[in-house]
Amino acid sequence: MTLSVVVPLYNEEENVRLLHQKLREALDPAVEEYELLFVDDGSTDSTLQILEELQANDNHITVLSLRRNFGQTAAFAAGFDFARGEVIVTMDGDLQNDPADIPNLLAKIDEGYDVVSGWRADRKDKFISRRIPSILANKLIVKMTEVNIHDFGCTLKAYRKEIIDNINLYGEMHRFIPALAKWVGASITEIKVRHHPRLHGKSKYGISRTMRVILDLMTIKFLLSYSTKPIRFFITVPPVYGCIIIV
Repeated sequence: MTLSVVVPLYNEEENVRLLHQKLREALDPAVEEYELLFVDDGSTDSTLQILEELQANDNHITVLSLRRNFGQTAAFAAGFDFARGEVIVTMDGDLQNDPADIPNLLAKIDEGYDVVSGWRADRKDKFISRRIPSILANKLIVKMTEVNIHDFGCTLKAYRKEIIDNINLYGEMHRFIPALAKWVGASITEIKVRHHPRLHGKSKYGISRTMRVILDLMTIKFLLSYSTKPIRFFITVPPVYGCIIIV
């Protein structure tokens, strides 16, 4: 199995070196061929410089640099475009995801699944600002997409590349890849993964992103329900709104 690990990074200078070390420790004994695709999403600190230094001493590393901060979905899309592995693993760059869980994800891929989603069953984030919105969002996403996994927001996931190649990403849609994957016929499972508290740097997530996630969820619902039969959308809304939309 050839593997591509895609990691978006934005102002993670305090975490990059240890992240690289832990990835090597997890992957060297377990995977014969792999690449590490670090995507710098317009960092304003020394993240990019550290990545370039690491790349010069490790031929597993490819560094991609975006001109400005486009967001995590765009960073993932850039990494996916360059990925050469048969399997793609995604993870955060803040050391809250544990690279030691990657071999467990790959074992489930070996069993025949197309998508393996991590589930942060013992999540180490603030309860009010992070965990409660996540619980509510996951329940809503499951109801609207009918993809029954616990933790859409967990970045640590594994995908067969042919699934990723059939998915287009925009907005905040990286969290909805399992739903889009189901639409193209993928088999999906999940496993519990470790989750660590953030020790360095600042979180880039918060309640302010909730509205964007809801808007993207509406888009996903439309794609899943009407993309092959769009005229039915206008039949299901009241006539007055249908007329407004058509105009």
